Amino acid sequence: MRGRLSGSTVGFLIAAALVLAIGWLEGTRPGGVSLPRLTAGLLTLDLLIRAGVFTIILVGLNLLMGYAGQVSLGQAAFYGLGAFFSAILTVKARNIGIPDVVAGAWWWAWVVMVVGAVIIGALSYLIGWAILRLRGHYLAMATLGLGIAVFIILRENLGLPRLNLTGGFDGVVGIPRLRIGAYLVWPVHRYFMLVWAVALSTIALGLNLVRSRIGRALRAIHGSELAAESLAVAAPRYKAQILAISAALAALAGSLYAHFQAAVVPATFGFVPSLQLVLMSAVGGMASIWGAPFGALAVLLLEELLRTKLAVIFPGVKGEFEAVAFGLLLVLVLLFWPRGLTGRTPGPLRRPAAAKG
Repeated sequence: MRGRLSGSTVGFLIAAALVLAIGWLEGTRPGGVSLPRLTAGLLTLDLLIRAGVFTIILVGLNLLMGYAGQVSLGQAAFYGLGAFFSAILTVKARNIGIPDVVAGAWWWAWVVMVVGAVIIGALSYLIGWAILRLRGHYLAMATLGLGIAVFIILRENLGLPRLNLTGGFDGVVGIPRLRIGAYLVWPVHRYFMLVWAVALSTIALGLNLVRSRIGRALRAIHGSELAAESLAVAAPRYKAQILAISAALAALAGSLYAHFQAAVVPATFGFVPSLQLVLMSAVGGMASIWGAPFGALAVLLLEELLRTKLAVIFPGVKGEFEAVAFGLLLVLVLLFWPRGLTGRTPGPLRRPAAAKG
């Protein structure tokens, strides 16, 4: 039937309406009603902003892993580079010779965010030509090594201890809030609207990519790289390009995170955060752009539930057991939904295919 909206369009409109409704609710709080009050403290703008930031990263990660079939265990490295790029060029601009009149301008932070994403994307494109020639476990180890290397470089002040650009273990504090002229993108409900505007734009970008010629090429590479190349698909170029896109999105998310937290430390972008991103991708559904917001929200809500409810149910349990319970819950989700929460039917509940002749 002509004129009928697609499922993705309807989903996009619903998501946009929810973002606007939550932003209005938290901005006006009619009758004292707020999101935490309606959800018994489970949902807060802080959690939803972090979910939006992770959604931006996960769209790129799903394109890389779910569609192109390239394993990445170091995605937090690009996330961290974006965060520190913004932190250094706004807080410590004077240390690297940038005049105060430029660094203090309202537009400077926005320019830094865009330039940082472009530079990090370009660097990852060059890196991709080298490491994406590897496959399987070798590629996983290469991306893991890249993530660890970036973490150490950030922790060790980029090898320039006299300038103290990254602040070492202590990181960088005092990152300014974003502004548009005299309009401050704060308090938190304004920043929530900004983050989710970027997240929804990223989802739209991802949906368009997977439906394009690039998306078809990525799926062909995932199915069989050799077969794809026999059909004139330039696999190395496409893989490097999708790594660059995923890295640029992660860097953009890192900049948004830095201006939200007003402080960044290297520990936020180490190996464990990279694994957390992979888990979010798997829980939401790697081969789905809509798996990004579902995976981010599901994992963050599980963490919040474990943090607030586990001590009530088991009073003697300490923090270490939260990770154990979290791991068990994730195993159950992956067992029953191997294709992620956006998969159509739970894995063990699917009927076995009828035996052929």
